[in-house]
Amino acid sequence: MGVLRDRMVREMSLREFSASTQKSYLATLTDLAKYHHQSPDTLDPTQVQYFLLYLTQERHLAWSSVSVAASAIRFFYTHTVKRLDLAMAMPPRRKPRRLPHILSVEEVERVLSSPRHPTHRVLLMTTYAAGLRVSEVVRLQLTDLDRERLMIRVEQGKRRTDHSTILSPRLLTELDRYRAQRSLTRCPLIVVDSGSREGHDRSRICPV
Repeated sequence: MGVLRDRMVREMSLREFSASTQKSYLATLTDLAKYHHQSPDTLDPTQVQYFLLYLTQERHLAWSSVSVAASAIRFFYTHTVKRLDLAMAMPPRRKPRRLPHILSVEEVERVLSSPRHPTHRVLLMTTYAAGLRVSEVVRLQLTDLDRERLMIRVEQGKRRTDHSTILSPRLLTELDRYRAQRSLTRCPLIVVDSGSREGHDRSRICPV
């Protein structure tokens, strides 16, 4: 895609798309070009629709994956090559609505107690109890815990926004026990890099 790829990267960077989103969007446009053996800027609306049908009916991708692909293609034709005729040819995708499966208290206990490694267990518990994304949990610092108000401050979460969430007394106890067992005195709340030693230079001492 050469020049088109560079132009698309520039447009995404200007909008501060995450690295993972940029990688996913570029992969979709590469797949689109390979599927039709043509540069994507030379395709017509019918060809784009056939590609989306291919993803759904032949590759049997999940709704979320096809939705990301559709967003990537719409972005390319709207902002990179300014082909609004192609962008408008893609109908909006309706997200299927399904009732969630609600776990019982006993099932939750089994899930949270299943990891054998202490770090894995406290990661899972924090993700579940605080309702956070894994990417948010691994960036938490000890100073993000508000013990008095039982809150967790999350900096630069999804869409680069700050927000707060609940800190249950049980989770706080588990985090304190985990850190005491590992003699952690540094700022990362949970040490997730199993290949690094305690006291690695990338860590910093927490303020007292």
